[in-house]
Amino acid sequence: MVKVTVLCVGKLKEEYWRNACAEYFKRIKRFANFSVIEVDEEKLPDNPSPAQINNTILREGKRIISKIPSGSVTVAMCIEGKPYSSEELAKSIYNTAAHDSGNTVFIIGGSYGLSDEVKKLAKIKMSMSKMTFPHQLARVMLCEQIYRAFQINNGGKYHK
Repeated sequence: MVKVTVLCVGKLKEEYWRNACAEYFKRIKRFANFSVIEVDEEKLPDNPSPAQINNTILREGKRIISKIPSGSVTVAMCIEGKPYSSEELAKSIYNTAAHDSGNTVFIIGGSYGLSDEVKKLAKIKMSMSKMTFPHQLARVMLCEQIYRAFQINNGGKYHK
């Protein structure tokens, strides 16, 4: 069975974000072995210095790297990545299942982004949009798009 993981920094704080992700989690589980791995978010002061931000990104990056399953196809969710359509995402997941390990790991960094080390390890760099979204909404949007990708790949009616 295909395995898809969302590896992210921090927890979903508001119940409505948790409920939305739980709904997509339930839907995706029909198609794949789906999991979400959360790594601890660094605590920063209200007005962090550039050095504090950089150290935070590096520490969170090390936590992320330690949780990436070996042999997986990694997708770094980052602003400089390529924007994918829903159909392109579906094709990417299909290709990973058919030609690679069958294990895709989508990585969402903290509020200041991903470390260069994490980005260098990624096979794919993907952007959701040129727009900025709340960090927690990005996780919900990614889960929805993963579900949509499985619907596309399985001829479901969800994607119109």
